[in-house]
Amino acid sequence: MSEALRRELLGAGAAQVGFASLRGVLSPELSHLRNAVCVGVDSRLREETLSLLLALQKRAARFLRKERHRFFPIPPDSDRVRDRFASRLYPLMTHKMAATCSGMGWIGRNGLLISPTVGPRISLATVLTDAPLKADRPVEKSLCGDCTLCVEHCPSGAITGAEWSREEPFPELLLAKRCTAHKEGARSVSGRPNCGLCITICPYGRDRGAPQGTAKPARALRPLRAKKISRL
Repeated sequence: MSEALRRELLGAGAAQVGFASLRGVLSPELSHLRNAVCVGVDSRLREETLSLLLALQKRAARFLRKERHRFFPIPPDSDRVRDRFASRLYPLMTHKMAATCSGMGWIGRNGLLISPTVGPRISLATVLTDAPLKADRPVEKSLCGDCTLCVEHCPSGAITGAEWSREEPFPELLLAKRCTAHKEGARSVSGRPNCGLCITICPYGRDRGAPQGTAKPARALRPLRAKKISRL
């Protein structure tokens, strides 16, 4: 069942699909749905990213419903709505947690999920389920190696340089107030609140190029000290 669902989602446009066991990770409110389907889409699809994520999430839900398993879709971060039942669950699990448990990537120094193929240029959706999915091997530690490009080039100095691991899952990676203040300052100049330099400069996924029909992102200097790391 797991591989059939993976093939279906990849064939429908997902950049990555992973299956996670969240046993011992989820809060009691969600522990009956101990597995997760994790879907990643290349965020360079721009305005199509969210619609594709939602379509893939619905496709996964239909698949699980057909197999008569319970499921609960967690909305993508870019589609969170207040005052819905699902909004009460946002603090209880994160897409990044599910993605690392499914082997899709690790949490980089910039606080973002780093996929070995797409880098931080990935948007996530998750479907919790009680289906007996075969879990992929989780990522246990950061694979950023010696690369500190995002730390050195962050215009707000918000990235601390700390390193994530499963043993130390909540280090202070980002000084959120500095990041937010910089984005708000940028808004006053350009009218757009986002910075995104920590995404652009990350070497992972940069050489893959943008999806067909989209503009390629600006290229950053290749890191001199980054370790060469094989794909997961």
